[in-house]
Amino acid sequence: MMFTILCLVILGTTDTLHAQCKMENKAFQAGETLEYTLHFNWKFIWLKAGTATLTTQSTTWNGKPCYKSHLITRTNKRLDKFFAMRDTLLSIVGQDLVPYYYKKAANEGGKYYVDEVWYDYKGGRTHLKQHYLNRHGIARDTANTSAECVYDMLSMMLSSRSYDASRFREGEKLVFPMADGRKIEPTTLIYRGKKNFRMEDSDTTYRCLVFSFVEYEKKKEKEIITFYITDDDNHTPVRLDLFLRFGTAKAFLNKARGLRNPSTSIVSR
Repeated sequence: MMFTILCLVILGTTDTLHAQCKMENKAFQAGETLEYTLHFNWKFIWLKAGTATLTTQSTTWNGKPCYKSHLITRTNKRLDKFFAMRDTLLSIVGQDLVPYYYKKAANEGGKYYVDEVWYDYKGGRTHLKQHYLNRHGIARDTANTSAECVYDMLSMMLSSRSYDASRFREGEKLVFPMADGRKIEPTTLIYRGKKNFRMEDSDTTYRCLVFSFVEYEKKKEKEIITFYITDDDNHTPVRLDLFLRFGTAKAFLNKARGLRNPSTSIVSR
């Protein structure tokens, strides 16, 4: 999943917020495809549960060249008998990694819902148009304005791949606003440090940087996602630990195509 702390937490002035939200993309390019196997913890047993694919392509948004990233998650027939999951996340960000659009269409255990967010930066503030469709088919539209740079889950992960981790100490926390189809809430990103990680069902070991997204409920830390990205110029996510409402899932990279930079974080294979 650092270039500058200020991009996450600084309060923008009326003319400079959009510029402050910009980051230089050093890590990925159009044409990158990352494929993962999913494992799900079922009654203390880890089962192969399905697949996930993250693809990035070129697109335009209001005439601007942008990146369009899809994260598609599918459980297999074996797990579908207990809990079927069909999630599709879409993020459109500028070539400077500024977010413009986000959508999550989720079918989890037969419960379908949709989150959408549109971003606008007029007048030096972040303006959000948000849409939420719940599992009963009831839609709700919301509008919010913020003086800060606001992200969603996928655009934040894309931006984090260009962070300069040499600036951070283990345990350091960054707080930034996170949007979905209903609200904006402060979310904390914690740098967990470096760790060598051996891939599941493989002899390949990567040197990784580890980060966690967390929320706080009654001052108690609640982990949402922990992700391992390679300690090289690609910052490729090679492992995701997902803490879901129905249990814990892990995603392990098994194939990568179209990487922007050489993979120099492989310790052994």
